[in-house]
Amino acid sequence: MTKSGLKSDYTSKLSSPAEAVAQIRSGANISMGMALGEPPALIKAISDRVEAGDLTDIRVWYFHSMPAAAQTLLRYELMDRVHPHCMFLGPTERDLMERGEADGRKVINFVPVAFSDAPRLFSQHIQLDTFVTTVSPMDRHGYFSLGTNNDYASTAARTARHTIVEVNENMPRVFGDSMIHISEIDAIVENHAPLFEMPDRPPHAAEKQIGELIADLVPDGACLQMGIGALPNEVCGHLKTRSDLGIHTELLSPGMVDLIECGAVTNRRKRTFPGRTVFTFALGNKRMYDLLDDNPSINSHPVNIVNDPRHIAKNNTVISINATLQVDLTGACNSENLAGRQYSGSGGQLDFVRGARASKNGRSVIACTATARSGTISRIVPELTGPVTTPRNDVDTIVTEFGVASLIGLSGEERTRAMIALAHPDHRAELETSARRLRLI
Repeated sequence: MTKSGLKSDYTSKLSSPAEAVAQIRSGANISMGMALGEPPALIKAISDRVEAGDLTDIRVWYFHSMPAAAQTLLRYELMDRVHPHCMFLGPTERDLMERGEADGRKVINFVPVAFSDAPRLFSQHIQLDTFVTTVSPMDRHGYFSLGTNNDYASTAARTARHTIVEVNENMPRVFGDSMIHISEIDAIVENHAPLFEMPDRPPHAAEKQIGELIADLVPDGACLQMGIGALPNEVCGHLKTRSDLGIHTELLSPGMVDLIECGAVTNRRKRTFPGRTVFTFALGNKRMYDLLDDNPSINSHPVNIVNDPRHIAKNNTVISINATLQVDLTGACNSENLAGRQYSGSGGQLDFVRGARASKNGRSVIACTATARSGTISRIVPELTGPVTTPRNDVDTIVTEFGVASLIGLSGEERTRAMIALAHPDHRAELETSARRLRLI
């Protein structure tokens, strides 16, 4: 298509948010981009229709909402007409769940799924009527970039009956398999709102200790995966003197950007996507978004590629660093359920645990503070109180502020004693008593 043809096509598809979502019907299955992929103008337009009584009984399939949806489409007063089907809960979903329980209602439908399998959900099991997401401006060849959020968006955009994009000049243009052509899009709106920036939280004392312990496990040339927050940033702070690090991660975070900018990351030793930092979604600050923009050394790919253990394992010395909520005395981890209530989701933890374990010289690290609620509750427990996110057979290394336990090859009793040693001293005697009751020692 010629440049004039592309411009004409763009103009013909450009509309107001209200016009763009007018085709959505009651009873529809819709999905929205996750995190920064949430298109605020489009979501508000859908919410306005729901609030006006023009749209009801819609099912919304998504991972982890952000303020744009929380303040509009996912307001509690709309939950009789909007049915969230969420695959990874955040603060908004937890609040909705608690308010619903107080009223004797179930308003959040949690969908257990590995992050790597989310695209298949949309390509094989759920027929989406409409998908909405944020993209970068169209280039001269007619392509928009999914920017910070490839994840399941690239699949949802191509399998939904209608795909509507919200063009935002602040969304970085990211290389990799993250482009969508104007011919694949049904409607376009423009909204140049600032991108959400994650607030920094300084690490507390226990996280500082854990960060140092984990950093000691990362050699030169390692290929990294880790999450976001104070602990991953603390780990990254200790890795600036490393050389030839690589990044193949589900989530790209500010701590990793620090490693790229200081030269510790070269991606030189990677076997998949050599020379490239690879991620499937990114969340951080403007400095990070600016680094991503038009940068061929940083690539985004769909989550079914990035989180596929087979792709992960092709790299040598993969060091996967993830967090958990509970670890039992055999090493099994519950990373998603708190006090009998769904707290988050499995995400990509097991994907990267298995990928790192299968990597030559790789290592999977799962970390948690030894206690919660000011030391009154032990995170090392006799038995999990929620589902198993990562089975004991897959767990490699557990870290708390009290040490590092490498569980591979240990007998059941050796594992139990190693886990007790990671607990806070105030809880060890009780854990040992429970271990004897359960015949673990």
